Amino acid sequence: MSDEIVQPVPPAPGHEDEEGPEFLTEDDVLEVEEVGGDDQMAVESDDDDEMDGEDDADGQGTSGERDDAMDMLDNGLDDSVAVAQLHHAEEGAVFCLAIHPFAATLAVSGGEDDQAYVFRTDTGAQVAQLSGHTDSVTSVGWSHDGGLVATGGMDGKVRVWKVRRPSSDMPWEEAGWEFLIGLEGPDEVNWLDWHPKGNVLLAGGADGTVWLWNLPSGETMHVLSGHTTPVTCGRFTPDGKKILTGSEDSTLILWDPRTGQPVHKLSPSDARFRLEGGINCLAINPASTVAVLGGAEGGLRAVNLVQGSVLAQMEGHEEGASIEMVAFNEIPTIGGASGASVTVIVSVGTDGRVCTWEASGFRLRNTGTHEDAVTSLSFSPHTPTFLTGSADKTLKLWDYRTGSCLRTLLGNKDVVHAVSVSRDGRVAVSGSEDGSVRTFRLD
Repeated sequence: MSDEIVQPVPPAPGHEDEEGPEFLTEDDVLEVEEVGGDDQMAVESDDDDEMDGEDDADGQGTSGERDDAMDMLDNGLDDSVAVAQLHHAEEGAVFCLAIHPFAATLAVSGGEDDQAYVFRTDTGAQVAQLSGHTDSVTSVGWSHDGGLVATGGMDGKVRVWKVRRPSSDMPWEEAGWEFLIGLEGPDEVNWLDWHPKGNVLLAGGADGTVWLWNLPSGETMHVLSGHTTPVTCGRFTPDGKKILTGSEDSTLILWDPRTGQPVHKLSPSDARFRLEGGINCLAINPASTVAVLGGAEGGLRAVNLVQGSVLAQMEGHEEGASIEMVAFNEIPTIGGASGASVTVIVSVGTDGRVCTWEASGFRLRNTGTHEDAVTSLSFSPHTPTFLTGSADKTLKLWDYRTGSCLRTLLGNKDVVHAVSVSRDGRVAVSGSEDGSVRTFRLD
């Protein structure tokens, strides 16, 4: 462990003796309701009328409106409320962002300048510099309780900081951050993911390995070896019981984190499953029973995680266009019973398309567009809106239910690489090629 300190402080209480989450047993896995055949299942109720939208609407508006938006961008209009220029603009882009789970006024960023920062979203002011990487920082993330923050880089390092917050009454904005531990893992970190219920960290690398650590001790719990090419994406299932990873050779593996052994494996030898160019991104439904995968050269696949079978081939993006991100969300229905919700899917790609899908039946519902590649996607859980960032320098706020673009947010001067929306859905941040991070109000 390094003795590097971001802000010299005594050890934060509540983390020293913490153990990792207890992974749940196989008996706890949800039952899957089969409909219409062996490989079809009801993920959520298929309530088309509740979505209240026009199928395949472009969500974009007239060409004149698009031209007006681009003219405003060229004229320097800026909808942002704060700018953090902490990364070195001459050294390149901000690659990753995450707003704190319990304080919308805090976020973490990582960039091409080998640095990461905790900063105030309301002012752009630096809270802590998270240094120590020797190559680009490509992944950042907060633990489930917000008490730890991790960074991962192309140098193969994973570094973790802990909060200095002696009392739960202390505002998060007044807390300090102290370096906890450096973790050696894959030769190049492609992504990070925290366990949804405990301080266990997951990382996938360019060398085909997946690493699992227990924090704060930094103990390596497992090194998952099953991929033979770079592990391009992965995450814990929302219930915390399994791990799902995808690789450059179009292999998908579902793992048991207790044993480190595969549960299911899908390979490109299955023509119905194969994604040309490999798996670029993945998302898992709230029930942890279905995943959707996006291909590096186009195409989406829906997979039954309980049976390890392909449910659907989803076509909505241009052939050959990389699917950059895909996400599930549960949103309230329109005019339904109090508390009623429906699960939806969103995918974005280098073709500039923003596609919304029904999670029950995997039918394309609406398609919106940016003027250039869509690079990023974020949302607040259980809200009907989501945010996209694009190489066209804009952010767009969309309504899942109708597929319509509610707002176009201007201010970025270069390609947007990352966006993050606060848990309450009121604040968003974007990271750009020019090294800046901008804050926008969504309420």
